[in-house]
Amino acid sequence: MRAAVALLLVLAPVLASAATLKESYDGLFRIGVALNQRQFEERDQRALKIVAAEFNSISPENALKWESVHPRPAEYRFDAADRYVAFGEKQGMQVIGHALVWHNQTPSWVFQDERGAPLTRDALLARMREHIHTVVGRYKGRIAGWDVVNEALDEDGTLRKSPWQRIIGDDYIEQAFAFAREADPSAELYYNDYSIEREAKRAGAVRLMQRLLARGVKITAIGLQGHDHLRYPSGAQQEATIRAFASLGLQVNITELDIDPLPRIADEVTAEVTLSAAATDALNPYRSGLPDAKQRELAEKYGELFAIFAKYRGTIGRVTFWGVTDGDSWLNDWPVRGRTSYPLLFDRAGARKPAYDEVLAVAKRLEAKP
Repeated sequence: MRAAVALLLVLAPVLASAATLKESYDGLFRIGVALNQRQFEERDQRALKIVAAEFNSISPENALKWESVHPRPAEYRFDAADRYVAFGEKQGMQVIGHALVWHNQTPSWVFQDERGAPLTRDALLARMREHIHTVVGRYKGRIAGWDVVNEALDEDGTLRKSPWQRIIGDDYIEQAFAFAREADPSAELYYNDYSIEREAKRAGAVRLMQRLLARGVKITAIGLQGHDHLRYPSGAQQEATIRAFASLGLQVNITELDIDPLPRIADEVTAEVTLSAAATDALNPYRSGLPDAKQRELAEKYGELFAIFAKYRGTIGRVTFWGVTDGDSWLNDWPVRGRTSYPLLFDRAGARKPAYDEVLAVAKRLEAKP
């Protein structure tokens, strides 16, 4: 096994020279990446070279979240978001907006009146509408699609009891999509969530989409975040999930892809950002590098998933990685701060990993078929 991985590492420049990710999957779906502020401001030259060569769609990690663009009631801050959009336009990329309505990274004042009491339904709807119209309206015709609502479901598939749901009611999702459509009728509109590959949550997401579509809500696609592990999701889970939403006439996007090779802190599959655990040696076993066997497992898992994505190329609109290199990944600090993780296709030095070659190999096998 070590010899096989070593050979892949030696051959990586040769195998990858024929095509990049975006070239290999041209005509199948877009290949995207989430950018931090240093990257879209072109201060991270290592990442910039990778982004320009490999990707044709970008998402912002934080620049368009409520706490970033609308930190106080009468204050909008668009400097970073403007630079993000300008970067995408300069590079000729599809520009995605993330995320308009979410219970995390939304300041507490959003849900309170001037005395700190909870807002009424009508007042919060007015605040939601004003925010969406201001943000989406600013980038009308420039941002191609928006994650309108993010992570509205609990693990059992029921609606999360977020401040949005408690104050407005279950129709807050419908209202958010309506406001986004008003603000930019031509933009694609997405619902985005994690762990939808699990049966209970998938069933809840299907029910939610059916209900919204029946009410005439414009939804272009569902975003499967894809914060995965070496053993999750299974190929069967991934395929069943894609088929479930394709049957509703929805496009499917893989929006925040990474595969964590580190030990999980619990059996439950989740990407809940508030989850945390104390650091232990057992939870951070690969400080000095990912062993060859794990490197191969990671490559094989990426190969399995991309073979499925390619199979459903008429349904998949884009596959977006959540970070450029391993060093950029949020998984270095979640759910345990200070861990060393290896979840992406490029290592900390910006070099292509065996997983990169396996993803390209999937596309090459498709080309070879008669």
